[in-house]
Amino acid sequence: MIDLYAYATPNGRKPAIMLEEVGLDYTVKKVDISQGEQFKPEFVAINPNSKIPAMIDRDTNITVFESGAILIYLAEKTGQFLPADIPGRMRVIEWLMFQMASVGPMFGQLGHFRRFAKEQIPYAIARYENETLRLFEVLDGQLEKHEFIAGDYSIADMATYPWVAAYEYLGVTLDKHSHLKRWTETLQNRPAVQKGMAILNR
Repeated sequence: MIDLYAYATPNGRKPAIMLEEVGLDYTVKKVDISQGEQFKPEFVAINPNSKIPAMIDRDTNITVFESGAILIYLAEKTGQFLPADIPGRMRVIEWLMFQMASVGPMFGQLGHFRRFAKEQIPYAIARYENETLRLFEVLDGQLEKHEFIAGDYSIADMATYPWVAAYEYLGVTLDKHSHLKRWTETLQNRPAVQKGMAILNR
């Protein structure tokens, strides 16, 4: 049994999608970041960085924080969605790191400055919107050559999808990125993705 500490954000949904894909039993432990629950001592004991998601594998008593690390852990636990061969494995990991280092931070900053900043700062909005669209171009180019980001469906797709799926919320469009749009529509039709995206809605 997996205890998943999460909230209904792109980062919180990534491991839920993976857990649904591999069919592991899990319980969602809601950490309401809008109320600052991530700073409570009991959660800080699980993740000293006070960020969701985090997980505890009750079968092994292993605790993991950071969504990318959780995805790798679950892939290794189940032997799914992360190739065993070194070239395939590194292809997935590099695109997973691309999501962690670029897609999440840049899309997140766009969402913050567009929706939550106390004052609208045109420079900040333009900076992060331009970078978001540039990353769309990178993904679109990769998906022109491959059905999924790293070739076969993998944890790289699961990590990236919840952020790309938020494009309307971010105030951008996929209209000029046909391959990325095709990929987004493919993933949104997967039952496990639908269930993972709906965490905390049940």
